[in-house]
Amino acid sequence: MKKNLSLLIFSVFVSFFNGYAQDKNAIPVGQITTPYGKILISLDPKTPNHQKSFVQLAEAGYWDSLTFNRVIPNFVAQAGCPDTEEGFNDPEYLLAPEFHPDLTHVYGAVGAGRDGNAEKLSARCQFYIVQNPEGLHRLDGDYTVFGHVVKGMDVIEQIVRVKRDENDEPLKPVTLSIKILYLTLPEYQKLIN
Repeated sequence: MKKNLSLLIFSVFVSFFNGYAQDKNAIPVGQITTPYGKILISLDPKTPNHQKSFVQLAEAGYWDSLTFNRVIPNFVAQAGCPDTEEGFNDPEYLLAPEFHPDLTHVYGAVGAGRDGNAEKLSARCQFYIVQNPEGLHRLDGDYTVFGHVVKGMDVIEQIVRVKRDENDEPLKPVTLSIKILYLTLPEYQKLIN
C-alpha cells in the first residue's frame, strides 16, 4: 500500500514536471472568438512586456465581457475599452512603449491602444488590429505593435464593415472572448505557413 502511494505521488510529480517543462517551451497564440469567427494572433517576443500583459489579461478573462468598441474601414478594429476610465489612468494598466523596427503597422498588425500621453504609454487593456491593406505607417514609433494576425483577417474584414454610430462604435455589439493557445514549435510553424 505504502509503495503504491509513493509510486502514485511520484507519477503525479513527473506528469506535473513534464507538463510544466512543455509549457515553458510552448509558444503563446491569442485566439479571439467573435460572432463572425475566430482570429489567431501571434504575440511577438520582441515586445516581452506587452506579450506578457496580453497573456495575463486573456487568462484572467479580462476581455470576455467587452467588445470591439471602435471599427473603421481602411483603418482598424479596436477592442477592449473598459467600462470605466480607470483603464487609462490606473498605472497597473499602463505599459512603457516597446518599439521595434521589425514591428510596424502593416495589414494585420496588432497594436496597443493609448491616449495622448507624452510618454506613449500603452493602455494594456486596449488593442487594435490594422485593417488598412496599405498599413498605417504614420503610427509607427507612436504605438507599440506587439503581434500579428496569422489567421482570421477575413473576420476583421467583416467586423470593420458592420453598421456603426457617429463614434464608430458598432450598433450591434461585436462581442469577443480571448484565450491563449500554447503551441509547440511545429504546431506554430504549421499555423503561420
